[in-house]
Amino acid sequence: MSWGARRVSCLIEALGFVAYVGWYIWRGQAMMPATWWVFLVWLVASFLLRRDTPKTMGWRGDNLWTATRRAVVFFAAASAAVCGAGLFLGMLQRLPTHLSEPRKFVGYLAFCVLQQVGLNSFLTNRLLAAFEKPVPAALMAGVLFAALHWPNPVLVPLTFVGGTAMAWLFAHERNILPLALGQAILGALVWWAFPLAWHHSMRVGPGYLTFGR
Repeated sequence: MSWGARRVSCLIEALGFVAYVGWYIWRGQAMMPATWWVFLVWLVASFLLRRDTPKTMGWRGDNLWTATRRAVVFFAAASAAVCGAGLFLGMLQRLPTHLSEPRKFVGYLAFCVLQQVGLNSFLTNRLLAAFEKPVPAALMAGVLFAALHWPNPVLVPLTFVGGTAMAWLFAHERNILPLALGQAILGALVWWAFPLAWHHSMRVGPGYLTFGR
């Protein structure tokens, strides 16, 4: 395969995977819930065919300190902004029930790890191969990540900013470990800071539209 053809194939694969995730959110999980296995098969096959390694996928410890220092700058600023907004929206009058048990946060952290595998180990890597520059790859990753959170009015703008920033950080450090932890902490703060009536318990797709019915 020529280099140009490889770039195009990486872009098509990235867009195809996001399209499938979107289909599953809006239709598949209700009509054919067992098709979740396609995600696993797709990712494993892609990682093998593209000859990804744990290092290129972001599972590494050799640069953990450097990657963490970079990630902390973004997540600290983002957390401060979210909490600042939350103070005006009455977060102190709401109990953070989603953090009432440690296992709930651990479960959410595991979900964030899976999201990082999809967003960065797969999507950002393919977009980097397609665009060959971190800025357009990160912006595209942010747009696609946000689109998958439609129509949640809280998560769509926040996941665009967060998805872009996390993809940019991954492009420079190739480490998803601090990104997963930072995403989990920031997501928990978003749940608490914004009213439940706005984010519908962080649901997306039809789940957002039918929340409370």
